[in-house]
Amino acid sequence: MPTSKYKPLWAWIVSVVFHPLLVPTYMLLVLLMVNPYLFGVSRMGEGIAMQILIQIFLYTFFIPAVAVLVMKGLDMVKSLTMEDRMDRIGPFLLVGILYLWVYYNLSNSSNIPPIFSAFLLGATIGLFIAFFLNLFTKISLHAVGMGGLCAVVLLTALQFGPNNFGLTFFGQEYLISTNLLLIATIMAAGLVGTSRLRLEAHEPLDLYGGYMIGFASILMAMRFYF
Repeated sequence: MPTSKYKPLWAWIVSVVFHPLLVPTYMLLVLLMVNPYLFGVSRMGEGIAMQILIQIFLYTFFIPAVAVLVMKGLDMVKSLTMEDRMDRIGPFLLVGILYLWVYYNLSNSSNIPPIFSAFLLGATIGLFIAFFLNLFTKISLHAVGMGGLCAVVLLTALQFGPNNFGLTFFGQEYLISTNLLLIATIMAAGLVGTSRLRLEAHEPLDLYGGYMIGFASILMAMRFYF
């Protein structure tokens, strides 16, 4: 792939904000916004909801990220951006095992509704499919994550209908429909794909394949649960 010295800052920011390890946290946020009653609360900011949110963030983002940083410090990976796809094998295995552990423990918790367990299983399935394909091509993990997130928002909208939910900004509450959330998520997925191309991290086929894997993995997990 041809390389250039200039790589726009906005593309780096988008890649960080929508990092694949953050996708399970975003999946949980979607359910908490649209239907917090699934978790036994009436709004997202209540105690048990925030505890679950922090737990998911720690287990699926913070701990894996720290583990990869340790691997970098031990020279087990050459770069945190992992331009070489073979560099991703160790982190893939580590994160995959951790995600399996998180899924197994949370799926047995009475505080976690089956639909989120299905979403978490889908994220884990997508991770392992991407691990296998990574042996042959540099599949985009960002695209896998965003494909899965699009599937989550679509299924949530279909499950609970085009309901409005409230979001509070600076003390003012705004009503947002699940349809608008779906459109915003699809646009975000496109923006993420564009950012990965601008950073010259992937070819277009890496992105298309990633979107399909992420989306299909969530559907497979839903078939398992429902």
